[in-house]
Amino acid sequence: MLIKDVKAIDVHAHFGEYIDPRSKIINKLCSSDIEYVLDCQKKANVSFTVVSPMEAFELPAKNCDPVRANDEASVIADNYNEVFQWIVVHPDFEETFRQAEKRLASSKCLGMKIHPEMHEYHIKEHGKKLIEFAAKHKAVVLTHSGQENSKPEDFLEFTDACPEMKLIVAHLGCRYDDDPFHQVYAVEQSKNGNVYLDTSSANNVTPRLIETAVNMIGADRMLYGSDLACYFSPMQRARIDSAFISDEDKKKILYTNAMKLFSKIPYVEEKI
Repeated sequence: MLIKDVKAIDVHAHFGEYIDPRSKIINKLCSSDIEYVLDCQKKANVSFTVVSPMEAFELPAKNCDPVRANDEASVIADNYNEVFQWIVVHPDFEETFRQAEKRLASSKCLGMKIHPEMHEYHIKEHGKKLIEFAAKHKAVVLTHSGQENSKPEDFLEFTDACPEMKLIVAHLGCRYDDDPFHQVYAVEQSKNGNVYLDTSSANNVTPRLIETAVNMIGADRMLYGSDLACYFSPMQRARIDSAFISDEDKKKILYTNAMKLFSKIPYVEEKI
């Protein structure tokens, strides 16, 4: 079997209307209903997709309505077998914590999504509350990372104190300076081994970025993510398929690591 024929699990995707007052053109191009998302995933040979709703990250942040967006995402996840959900938790919206408490028990919700940049807070300000909440519920957290409010290493004081939870720092290569390996450093420096990274970044087309990350930390805590519909998922898939790493490492990134991390995903390796 060729690597391109292996079905992947995309741990980082979105659906819904992209709303950013800075660019009406980008809003239109990056907005997508769930049917478009799934059409792209078929081209990328993705079996399961974990989504969060774009409307939960509307700019300016004061206009977003994560509670309503979470409710809509729950309906989508429950109605599509191939779709799972990240429940968005916003530190300024207490109702999102109550939603998470309820929804994390669902077989279709794989964890929490946080976004310090779009929600306009620094992780050091709210990280303790968010990570301790995740630890209480033994939840996986996917976070945007790499910019000033979400420097990957800034999460470690919280994840090191809470081994019960697991954190995915998204967007390998996304950075606030000239160093594209901050997500790698966070994985490398994690005392509990409970920090992972995902590959969902436009920066992953940089030559040797994926390969160097695997050389630095191995592939066991790297996950495939596309950030669809912000990026075109077949392009993201091709970057892993064509990487100068072993087929075993490609399979770890594409699906086996996700299956180990998320017990709610129903298929076993032999069926993929």
